Amino acid sequence: MGIYKIKLISFFIIFLFLFISCSKFENEPEATSLSGKKLFPLKLSNEKEKEFQKKLSDAIANYENDKSNVDKYIWVGRQHAYLGNYRKSISWYTEGLNLFPDNYKLLRHRGHRYISLRQFDNAISDLEKSSKIISNLPDEVEQDGLPNKFNIPTSTSHSNIWYHLGLVYYLKKDFNNAERAFTECLKFSKNNDMLCATLDWLYMSKMRLNKKEEAILLLKQISPEMNIIENHAYFNRLMMYKGLKKPEELLSETETDPVTIATQGYGVGNWYLTNGDTLNANIIFNKVVSTKNWSAFGFIASEVELVK
Repeated sequence: MGIYKIKLISFFIIFLFLFISCSKFENEPEATSLSGKKLFPLKLSNEKEKEFQKKLSDAIANYENDKSNVDKYIWVGRQHAYLGNYRKSISWYTEGLNLFPDNYKLLRHRGHRYISLRQFDNAISDLEKSSKIISNLPDEVEQDGLPNKFNIPTSTSHSNIWYHLGLVYYLKKDFNNAERAFTECLKFSKNNDMLCATLDWLYMSKMRLNKKEEAILLLKQISPEMNIIENHAYFNRLMMYKGLKKPEELLSETETDPVTIATQGYGVGNWYLTNGDTLNANIIFNKVVSTKNWSAFGFIASEVELVK
């Protein structure tokens, strides 16, 4: 068979994958918010759409060349998620788990996307299983699918599992298990970015458990001079908890990044809530859920607070 025919067949297979995948989920909501609103993928810019579609095509081509490699399943799933197609992403992880049922990476990524879809119990099941499988394995850096501007990954296999497990317990308002998971995550938070993100959620978990002294003690690990690569929103929240920033400083009208708005917004709302100001807390939570990035953790957490 000629090289041209081989390339043509490969292109057709990739196109078929994309067509079947798209038609299966087309025009259906990705998820339903906790208030009952149907949630659809966000509209990307033409440039971003082309970039992510190209990366998805490349990931599928790599998978076709080596179907025995679990990482190939993961990268296809991740690229679907970056396009906002979380159910397709979960389908890929599930297919991978049919072949690799005890793979902690697949369970960790599927658990994350179950959180995006508000399927908290499914997320807990995957992430708890993943945490047990990985318990005796060495930690390793997890490559970013959406690299920061320095192209320096800030999280690891262990930290990501415990972080997302803590998050989903927090969203379930199971603050005891959230505290347990984030405390474990802290052991693997070896850089300033991961330290800030983990300490923030652990601080909030302890505050919700009325462990105020323990929560305040955590803040001693944070200083204004810390060099932060990407988790500026969490760093700013921690500065607010320490009294070095005012809540209104975190709610800048000039901020345009929807994830930052959701992350800092939820932190401010929760700060008001734990200080007894439910009126301002609910105003902030409503502001967060009026934005468009419904898969952001701060958005989901704000939904949880508003749904009684």
